[in-house]
Amino acid sequence: MNEKEQEAYNEYVKEVTPTKSLPVQMIKAFVTGGLICLLGQVILNICQGMGLDRDASSAWCSLILVFLSILLTGFNIYPSITKFGGAGALVPITGFANSVAAPAIEFKKEGQVFGIGCKIFTIAGPVILYGIFTSWILGLIYWLWQTFAGMG
Repeated sequence: MNEKEQEAYNEYVKEVTPTKSLPVQMIKAFVTGGLICLLGQVILNICQGMGLDRDASSAWCSLILVFLSILLTGFNIYPSITKFGGAGALVPITGFANSVAAPAIEFKKEGQVFGIGCKIFTIAGPVILYGIFTSWILGLIYWLWQTFAGMG
């Protein structure tokens, strides 16, 4: 490309690239994540009010939040929430459930094995892989630290 074409291309990119205000996006993420956490706390309080202990209440809270996320993904509502709230909707457990359910829903037309089975972890797979790998490495470092710290 010559210089004029490059300049015209750069102007075109500036025109079509959406501009977003970082402070506004941060507020939206904070509010969205806060509302998800508020819902989780309400579920936790209700479960404890029904006589469940803290661990059982926490498990039910996680299950209900994951279920609601998958349900909203299935009805194509969760993508709108993530578009509004950004990281506020993607970081909590609900975002992880959405990242597993969305490809499964998208590729179900390709069949159970080659659609859902092969594509379900396209988004969440790397997160699971690197999360497990990182925890393994940190566990090994911790074990080595404990082993050699006890020798000295």
